[in-house]
Amino acid sequence: MNTNIDLNDSNLDFLDKEDLLKILKNMVNGGVSLSFYGKRTAEEIYKKVRPRVTRVNRKLCVGTEEQQSRNIILEGENLQGMVTLYKYREQVDLILTDPPYNTGHYFRYNDKWDSDPNDPDLGTLVSEEDGSKHTKWMKAMMPRLHMMWKMLKPTGVLAICIDDNELFHLGMMMNEVFGEENRIGIINWQKSYAPKSDSKHMSTGTEYVLVYAKDKSLAKTGLLPRESMTNSKYKNPDKDPEGLWRNDNATVATVVEKDIYAIQSPFTGALHYPGARAWSFPKKTMKGWLEQWGSKYIEKSIGDGRVSALVIKDAPIPTVPEDRNLENNPVVESEDVLHSPVIQLSREVAMNIMQNNVWPILYFPKNGNGRPAIKRYLKNS
Repeated sequence: MNTNIDLNDSNLDFLDKEDLLKILKNMVNGGVSLSFYGKRTAEEIYKKVRPRVTRVNRKLCVGTEEQQSRNIILEGENLQGMVTLYKYREQVDLILTDPPYNTGHYFRYNDKWDSDPNDPDLGTLVSEEDGSKHTKWMKAMMPRLHMMWKMLKPTGVLAICIDDNELFHLGMMMNEVFGEENRIGIINWQKSYAPKSDSKHMSTGTEYVLVYAKDKSLAKTGLLPRESMTNSKYKNPDKDPEGLWRNDNATVATVVEKDIYAIQSPFTGALHYPGARAWSFPKKTMKGWLEQWGSKYIEKSIGDGRVSALVIKDAPIPTVPEDRNLENNPVVESEDVLHSPVIQLSREVAMNIMQNNVWPILYFPKNGNGRPAIKRYLKNS
C-alpha cells in the first residue's frame, strides 16, 4: 500500500490505465492516494456476488411468526450474507463488525475470488510471513466496506473493531469509502485488565473501534445513561444554585511555564504549586476566583524560580527551600505565616464564606486545609 507514490516503483507495472490516472490526479491535486494491487477488482467484487438461497431452521425459532419476522440470525460468509440481505439496503441503523485481525492465525484468502467471487473455497490461511498479507487483507475488506455503506440508512453508523496490525490501512480505506468528514471518532478500549507481555517493546492490551457515519450531518448518537454510582459522587454542600457538583483537578498535564506558579491559600497562607503539571485556567481567572474568598490578591515574584505567584496582599510568604522539589512536594507551609494577623483575618473571612455562602469555582477542600480544586457540575457532565 502506498501513500507516496514512487514513479519508478515496479508495482506500477501491475496497475492499469484507470488506476494510474487516479493516482496521478490525486498527486496533482495534493491529495492522499490509497493504492494497492488489485484495488479496482476489489471495489467491483461485491457487484458480482450472487445472493444465496436461504432457509429457516424452525428448531431455532422463538416467538410468534410476527416476532420472528423482526429478527434474523444469518449464518454464512459475511459478504454473501450482505448481498443476500440487499433488499434491506439503506434500512440499517447500526452495523457493528469484527473482521479478522490479520495476525497470521485466523485470516484466510482465496486468490480465485479475484476472478470468481462466488468460489465457495475460503482459501488458505495467510501467514505472518506472507509478503502480500496486507494487500490480501485490504482486497478482502474493500468490497465489504462498500457493501456496508450501501446497507446503512442515510443516518446510519458503522463501528468496526481492529487492532494495530491493520489500523492504519483500515483507517485509509474507511476515509475513502465513507469519507474522512464522516468519521465520528476512534474508540480505544482495554481488552485485558491483566498486564500483557506479548511484545518486547510495548504491551498490546488495547484495541480500537473506528466509528463512521454514512452522513455525519444526519447521524444521531448519544451518551449512555449515567449510572447511579457515578452520580453519587456529586454533592452540593454549599447549596450552589448551579446544582450538584464534585471535586475536580485544578491542573492539566500540558505544562506551560506561564501557568506554573504558587497560589497562596486564604485559609492557611500556604503556597500551593501545580506539581509536575500546570494550573488549568488563565491566571486572571484564577486570581478572580481566589479574591471571591474575601482577600485581595496580587502577583508577586517570591524568588522560587517560577513566574510571579498569586499571593494575598500584605501577607507574609512561606520561604521556599532551595533544595525543595516542587513537583513532588507541591505545598510549602509555615507556622509563622499561619498565625500572622493578615492570614488569621483572611482565614476568618474565608471560613465565613465557606459556612454561609456559595463557594467560588476554585475552592479548598478539607475545610480549607486541602489543595485547590475545581467544582465540576453534574449538568455539564
